[in-house]
Amino acid sequence: MSRTKADPDPNDPEADQPPPGDDHAFLGHPRGLATLSGLEVWERFSFLGMQAILVLYFADTVANGGLGMDPGTAASVSAAYGTMVYLVSVAGGWLADRILGSYRAVLWGGVLIACGHYAMAVPTAAMTWVGLGLISAGTGLLKPNVATMVGKLYRTDDERRDAGFALYYMGINIGAFAGPLITAWLGEHEGWHWGFSAAAVGMTAGLVQYVLGRRHLAGRKHSAEFPLAPDTLRRTVRALVAGLLAVAALCWLLAAAGWLTMDRFVDLLTLISVIAPAVYFTVMFRSPRVTPEERGRLRPYLVLFLASVAFNFILFQAYSTMMLLASTNARTTILGFDFPAGWYASALGAFEVALAPVVAALWARMGPRQPHASNKIAIGVVLGGLSFLLMVLPTSGHADDTYKMAAWWIVGSYLLLGLGDVLLETSGMSATSKLAPKAFSSQTMALWFLSLALANGIQAQVVKVYDEVSHPVYFGVNGAVAVAVGLAVIALAPWLRRTMHPVH
Repeated sequence: MSRTKADPDPNDPEADQPPPGDDHAFLGHPRGLATLSGLEVWERFSFLGMQAILVLYFADTVANGGLGMDPGTAASVSAAYGTMVYLVSVAGGWLADRILGSYRAVLWGGVLIACGHYAMAVPTAAMTWVGLGLISAGTGLLKPNVATMVGKLYRTDDERRDAGFALYYMGINIGAFAGPLITAWLGEHEGWHWGFSAAAVGMTAGLVQYVLGRRHLAGRKHSAEFPLAPDTLRRTVRALVAGLLAVAALCWLLAAAGWLTMDRFVDLLTLISVIAPAVYFTVMFRSPRVTPEERGRLRPYLVLFLASVAFNFILFQAYSTMMLLASTNARTTILGFDFPAGWYASALGAFEVALAPVVAALWARMGPRQPHASNKIAIGVVLGGLSFLLMVLPTSGHADDTYKMAAWWIVGSYLLLGLGDVLLETSGMSATSKLAPKAFSSQTMALWFLSLALANGIQAQVVKVYDEVSHPVYFGVNGAVAVAVGLAVIALAPWLRRTMHPVH
């Protein structure tokens, strides 16, 4: 079979090598960074653009083109979708390492995402679920491997590496800002499926520029970095296909019998999100390949893992309960300009774009006097909790649920949340890569994604009571728990500093 134009040349001797050190074509960085950052702009545009209106689509009436779910169920299903995305991402890194290679994993992941968004553009409930399944599988392939490809653009001693990742994350936040602006306007003015169509077009644009810029990428060969032996590969592929078909058949049978309901599927995903990290940490603690010194560093990392769960439990609700609150109880007018409720989600991306360079400059200016990584993470968790506690003020003291709060309350909450995200995500990823045992170093992204999956899994259960308790109670209790977790991590700072070497 002839090789397609989208596939790289397997005999290209430079395909597994970073570009030359003098490649400064993109803002002083390798050309490939523009390709990968551009892909992430469009991937986040489509993913978060769709997620900004997903819970609103679930909760809208059937007459208006929605699915007619009650708000708590809508938020729970939306969170379950996020759980599935991050659980699949754990497998996505392994598939790239062992079978597909990073380039093809990202390419085919993007194709699945685009197909999923096009499926969701079809105005039927069945195609919505098909689309969400395709997007989950595609994001699981793409998300863990794009960052790996960014790392391959630089040699280990290249001083531009950290700055390159900063530009890459800037692209992520630009997509997070732009996506909801387009999808929410189309969703509320033309229909939800028009919003999903915009997400599909965005992902397609990202794929086109990824393929066109492939010659500037390192690690673009067909082969995986740590490929399975041919016989093992064939057996593994057959087992994977058979397993997927068996699971699909079992789910269909259970659904047809009336046992596998939506609520039970959500509960199952939550259970898996709890079991997976528990198994992962147990394996690492008991593995003979982990030295006593490395095992000692796993204990503080477990604390940071739980802190990440607490923060992301709040962060992910920016696209679920906060969207529901904005659509029903927040004014959608600023200075006489009317806007869709989904535009509030863009504020989070805008704040992160604006605050990331400020925080980076602050740390650079402070030098060795900057806070320890554990304290940065703890402060991020506290800020996440405060973003929810802030919402207690405008939601209190009302006789009924017909009140409308000023837009600045939601914007202020997202400001706190965005700053917390900037503090936590960068320090958390760095700590993960440094504290993971050497025998598991290639799976550090899996550890991080498991914390995100668990946060979504817990959210899928908690948000069920969103419309059963008052808004002040809901946001107050959840915010207070997050603040308490952050303060507990600060209290553990002396022990964490002793045990987290070489993290500073």
